[in-house]
Amino acid sequence: MKTKKTKSKAGSIFIVTGIALILAALALVVFNRWDDWNAGKIASETLKPLQQQISTSVGGGTASPSEMPMTEVNGRSYIGIVSIPTLGLTLPVQNEWNYPNLRKAPCRYQGSVYTHSLIIAGHNYQGHFGRLNTLNVGDAVQFTDVRGNTFDYQVSSMETIDKYDVSRMKSGKWDLTLFTCTIGGKKRVTVRCTQMTTAASAQT
Repeated sequence: MKTKKTKSKAGSIFIVTGIALILAALALVVFNRWDDWNAGKIASETLKPLQQQISTSVGGGTASPSEMPMTEVNGRSYIGIVSIPTLGLTLPVQNEWNYPNLRKAPCRYQGSVYTHSLIIAGHNYQGHFGRLNTLNVGDAVQFTDVRGNTFDYQVSSMETIDKYDVSRMKSGKWDLTLFTCTIGGKKRVTVRCTQMTTAASAQT
């Protein structure tokens, strides 16, 4: 009798544990989807006022090569807008890279458009950089700084880089690099771009 009761009790525990694990997994999926949606909402809400500020600054020249001009929207600093037509993405780019900022919009990891060395990091949200791995060599990418200067690029190379291989991320003479983490975060999907044309105003 005790053996049957023990087995029954153990079975109940397994069932309850299984249900708890399923509920936890569902909760994680729901949270991740909400987090993705919220990040897209924040980026979208930032984009319009940023575009308006840029439209009033066209022809404003550039900063020194080692700097990038910034503007503030909703308490955060932005250096411009990145557009990837193939993915239907137009996103604001924050000046400072850190994980809290990355949950809101792509960020400058390092470098400058004026020195042909800009690296932009984005979260792997579907509405941010989550589809970078679907790009192909030859796809167009555009960056517009906060003074209205537009820089056109073309995807030249695709790489997958180890999470901690910072030197490789920074290596090479690429005009623009975009990257995001893979699912699980162990690797970095990295898109290398070559500049095609520069707005006349950006050459002053």
